[in-house]
Amino acid sequence: MATAARLQARGLSTIVFEAHGQPGGCAGFFRRRGFAFDVGATTLVDFQPNGVGGELLEIIGMPAIEGQVLPGYRAWLPDRCVTLYRDTAAWSAERLNALGDTPAHRQFWNLTDRLAQVFWTASRRGVKLPITSLDDLVRAVRALGAADLSLTRYLRWTMGDALAAYGLSDDRPLVGLLAMLIEDTVHSSVWQAPLINAALGITIRGAGLTRPKGGMRGFWNSFVDRYRAIGGQLKVGCPVDRIVGTEGRYLLQTRRGSFCAQQVVSALPVSLTARIAPAAVERRLRPYLERDRDAAGGAIVVFLGVRDNDVAGQEFTHHQLLQDYAQPLGNGNNMFVSVSDQEDTASSPPGHRAVMISTHCPLESWDGLSAENYQAQKLATGRRLIALARRVYPRLGESAVVCEIATPRTFERFTRHPRGAVGGVRQTLANSNQHAIPHDLGVPGFWLAGDTTWPGLGTVACVIGSRIVAEGVLRRSRRLRRTSLNPAREVRQKDAIYAAE
Repeated sequence: MATAARLQARGLSTIVFEAHGQPGGCAGFFRRRGFAFDVGATTLVDFQPNGVGGELLEIIGMPAIEGQVLPGYRAWLPDRCVTLYRDTAAWSAERLNALGDTPAHRQFWNLTDRLAQVFWTASRRGVKLPITSLDDLVRAVRALGAADLSLTRYLRWTMGDALAAYGLSDDRPLVGLLAMLIEDTVHSSVWQAPLINAALGITIRGAGLTRPKGGMRGFWNSFVDRYRAIGGQLKVGCPVDRIVGTEGRYLLQTRRGSFCAQQVVSALPVSLTARIAPAAVERRLRPYLERDRDAAGGAIVVFLGVRDNDVAGQEFTHHQLLQDYAQPLGNGNNMFVSVSDQEDTASSPPGHRAVMISTHCPLESWDGLSAENYQAQKLATGRRLIALARRVYPRLGESAVVCEIATPRTFERFTRHPRGAVGGVRQTLANSNQHAIPHDLGVPGFWLAGDTTWPGLGTVACVIGSRIVAEGVLRRSRRLRRTSLNPAREVRQKDAIYAAE
């Protein structure tokens, strides 16, 4: 959607094909009995003026997002609570007070802070990875600046390497907090996550977290209205079954007929793209699919519509909980609780709140279950997550108006993601940054966007990717105009760029 809106605003003609009943994907929503629940992402990152998301809104002529700018959220560790403030000075003081104030701690935070600052700036300047051409290299150097080029040596480090360098590998509260934040932002572990990606992930609240009025439903209603106002077409309930042809003559086959396009952008997971794309695209994707075969993960979410009293007594509306330092993450050991704002009556009826409880999970635990065993496991898991969330809200769910549980099977049903995998791949040194799946596979006029490409999952990552893809599409479009031998056809197709989502 971000790519299509950028291109539409720049004068190209675009259609987005959406298989589901509304846009959003991993940042989608659904409604139930007056409540609007977020499916996946519950906040927008860096959508303030001059931010990555703010730049997107400015490009397409859309007003700033109306909503709750989060001052931070609480992390509930097994033996302490840590407040993750948005304000930089407040967070600097809190982490030293709550997690340790030694020279090693200060040096570790100084390193991650510097990496985050430099690479957030580079992201806003349009850095592109992987570097596949001299132009990409020049772009990266300009985005980083000569003074900070030496930091690229950390592209070979993991977060675990940084902790070891300062003798902090056995600091359980520090490692526990980092593990939660890293799993939620790069789907990886402390020991495998690329340091630079992890440094960006653990500082996203500093870039600004906004929960839109009405949640993601409110955001998408506004975004789609703007996209259509500038001439974009959105076809929901219209999956693309097959794409054939080449640049300038692509044909997209759907249940509503076939559509021709000069260029195609696919925001599907790359495994699905490979199934429907031309053979040349499938061949280019095959090595990446083999490499990342075991790098997918799932999620479980409980959606609750509750009365105000059920979530009273907390300063913050967003909380992250770790139950046990010694146990693996997932299945409730690292869960996120998001509560709509009391004044946000677009998310819930007056006097009520929408609550989302989410946790990661391995896909294997949901494979091969009988219908009866699946239902039993689903209900037991939902009850357990609610019980764990009562550490924050003791009365949560006692008299819920709505209570629904979603598993990887639910996600697969509604999004067609294989096995219900969410959020791209678990990022490691072997599959991220210079080794990430590129937006341009070298098949002219066919582009990849979304969370299975660089820079990965999350609203801010997808917005960054949309900018890179849109720039590439525009360059190809200008080249097609110059080399076209059939002006009549060019007018007929109106430079259409069809985004299969």
